[in-house]
Amino acid sequence: MPYDPASMDARWQEEWRRAGVFRSGPPDSRRRKYYVLEMFPYPSGGIHMGHVRNYAMGDAVARFKRAQGFHVLHPMGWDAFGLPAENAAKEKNTHPAEWTWGNIDKMRSQLRKMGLSLEWEREVATCAPDYYRHQQAMFLDFLEAGLVYHKKALVNWDPVEQTVLANEQVIDGKGWRSGAPVEKRAVEQWFFRITDMTEDLLVGLDELPAWPDKVRLMQRNWIGRSEGARIRFALQGGEEVHVFTTRADTLFGATFLAISPEHPLALKLSESDAGLAAFIAECRRGGMSEEEIERKEKVGYRLGVSAAHPLRDGVSLPVFVANFVLMGYGEGAIFGCPGHDQRDLDFARKYDLPVIAVVAPEGAGADFSIGETAYLGEGRICNSEFLDGMTIAEAKQAVVARLGETGAGEGVVRFRLRDWGVSRQRYWGCPIPMIDCKACGSVPVPRRQLPVLLPEDVKFDAPGNPLERHPTWSKVACPQCGGEARRETDTLDTFVDSSWYYARFCGAPKDAPTDRAAVDYWMPVDQYIGGIEHAILHLLYSRFFARAMRRCGHLSVDEPFASLFTQGMVCHETYAAPDGRSVAPDELIWREGKPFLRDAPEVAVTIGAAEKMSKSRRNVVDPESIIARFGADTARWFMLSDSPPERDVLWTEAGVAGAFRFLGRLYRLVADNSGSLPPPNTPAPALRDAPDAVWQLRRTTHGTIASVGDDLEKLRFNRALARIHELANAVATFVNGGDGGTAAGAWALREALESMVALAAPVAPHLGEECWNLLGQGGLLAEKSWPRAEESLLRQETALIVVQVNGRRRGALTLPKGVEQEVAVAEAQEIAAVSRAIGEAAVERVVWVPDRLVNLVARAG
Repeated sequence: MPYDPASMDARWQEEWRRAGVFRSGPPDSRRRKYYVLEMFPYPSGGIHMGHVRNYAMGDAVARFKRAQGFHVLHPMGWDAFGLPAENAAKEKNTHPAEWTWGNIDKMRSQLRKMGLSLEWEREVATCAPDYYRHQQAMFLDFLEAGLVYHKKALVNWDPVEQTVLANEQVIDGKGWRSGAPVEKRAVEQWFFRITDMTEDLLVGLDELPAWPDKVRLMQRNWIGRSEGARIRFALQGGEEVHVFTTRADTLFGATFLAISPEHPLALKLSESDAGLAAFIAECRRGGMSEEEIERKEKVGYRLGVSAAHPLRDGVSLPVFVANFVLMGYGEGAIFGCPGHDQRDLDFARKYDLPVIAVVAPEGAGADFSIGETAYLGEGRICNSEFLDGMTIAEAKQAVVARLGETGAGEGVVRFRLRDWGVSRQRYWGCPIPMIDCKACGSVPVPRRQLPVLLPEDVKFDAPGNPLERHPTWSKVACPQCGGEARRETDTLDTFVDSSWYYARFCGAPKDAPTDRAAVDYWMPVDQYIGGIEHAILHLLYSRFFARAMRRCGHLSVDEPFASLFTQGMVCHETYAAPDGRSVAPDELIWREGKPFLRDAPEVAVTIGAAEKMSKSRRNVVDPESIIARFGADTARWFMLSDSPPERDVLWTEAGVAGAFRFLGRLYRLVADNSGSLPPPNTPAPALRDAPDAVWQLRRTTHGTIASVGDDLEKLRFNRALARIHELANAVATFVNGGDGGTAAGAWALREALESMVALAAPVAPHLGEECWNLLGQGGLLAEKSWPRAEESLLRQETALIVVQVNGRRRGALTLPKGVEQEVAVAEAQEIAAVSRAIGEAAVERVVWVPDRLVNLVARAG
């Protein structure tokens, strides 16, 4: 019987839907809960292979946990607000809502074809009023809790688009879409006071051992805890400038003071200094990110004032306004120590300022001086009076103590993290539920008037926010005094939408953001899966939101995600025609392993490096076409079998075809042998005198059950699937040897086939159901329990296998004798030294000597 996924996929999906097998139902305290969640997608128009990999992983976990007896929640939704919908409205002359909901319908249909065990009854879309009304209510809750405030803030402003841009949207000082030079502009903004929880967010990372170390490190660095000193520099005329520094030990090396162009002192002096005003205006052109500022030439404007050195009597420092000093860091001012900071040194050389070495390498003489490179290493303090001879750490403590004695400063702890600006000058977002009244100030929208709905009759025929131009939407009466007032026309950053959706999935009451009984039962998410690109902002904001929701009575946990897994990207070779243009995979034909243009078969195509699938590189493979050709299970199987899930996977036609062939082989093993098996659930016959082949098959079967369960528990999908390959080989050997002809043999064969099908089902669920049916078992496999391994059958002899990369030894493995190549390769790829040696290269060939050697031959892209 041929393996025909086209005939089985839709049929079994309908059976699951009809049985309601994936509906979790209400909380059930008698059962162990398990909440698995993949980061929900933006409805951009169609799923891509990254979606297939991400959701195949989550679905394998969900199905495995159901089989283990857990009460599983596995929902899906849409991160549906955002700028692409507005861009589409402009380009396609459509409404953002129409574009978004159309994309949702299409992508929902595509995801259904994957056979995912999702509870679609809990589906949410962040652009739906019944979602964002509760977001608006929580905004007001946060406001009452002191977690929201309004102030003018310096932002990136695109003068053509007439909107604020995030730092990431400023490319070489220009707006990413308009190409216009970006300006710095002070704009009224709404902020979430995330800094109110900075220390807690930092400490909380230690309570997340099931998160990747690299993600926790990235968050620690973003929060940026620094111990240092706050120093007061007295200026002529009675003013003071405060400086935060982590290098108080270098204070005696200070030769100038520099303040930000947005420092209050600079702005005050610019009112009477036209040159300074022009300098500040020039500084405001371009992006505000640290990377953008770092690339600029470091320039300053010397003020007509000087600052007294806090520890050197009679020494004054010139004061500059400098373009490299950020108002958002520290106090918006620095003291320049050119001897031990390269940026300060370059600035000092430019403006002919003194350079004093105050840290010298161990053993350096008294004549140690600074050349063209600042000294950044360890050493002893010099040229610093009472600090001379101290280590850097000792000097830091001594300076802080002296500053405290003189009243010129104190030791402080500062954080890099800044409050979250959530205002966006966009239409397609959640309206901020505030009203501006000239008499009463900022007034909350009365809760009975929520949701504040977006108007549908907007136009996108001009730059800027359409809500600003709407003739009536913003005109309202003040809820407090009844006078004329104006509705807030900014909408919320879309990161807000995705910072609490996990809680809404638990229960969606009409009158509250969360169902407390439901979130108390389901939260936290037991397994969260998504891309490393969300390691900082989305995850940090979600952690803040959980804490804020707990403070306001909507949640009972601080950490929303107990375990986090970040999967690798899906890559594909790139192709170039002779004229240099990129060629898509479906534009090729292959002859003797070489690509040619389909429309010009005589024209050869050059194969380029494997890169992340992207429309710009034209190396995208359409999941729908793959599912139509090979079936959903093949796409899922290949995505999870080809490489460790945290690493990038290289999509190849040969790899997909190989996955299809294996699933077909598994199907035929069942179909060809099901007629010779004893009836389902037949008691085991007397096995004591069974042939060795029977016992070997049973040992392999139960060893595979134990190993696959352990691998799925640890999300080692490629290893789990390699072990199923091994079991399939063992079954084929057993059948070909004619050992299934006895009662014991036939019973052991049924046990092996049923186990193989059940173990494969989390990744190949349609095939699993079809084979389960062929084996005569009643009901749906999706509702059956996970197979149990017999401990007495798990003892195996082992072999030591040397692991090489390109012929060089990188480690060794102890594995059961007779282990299959696929299992050994999967295990080898888990070795850290092997992973480092392969790096970004692709494994193009495997040299396999059974029970002795596996050599991975890797080629750089």
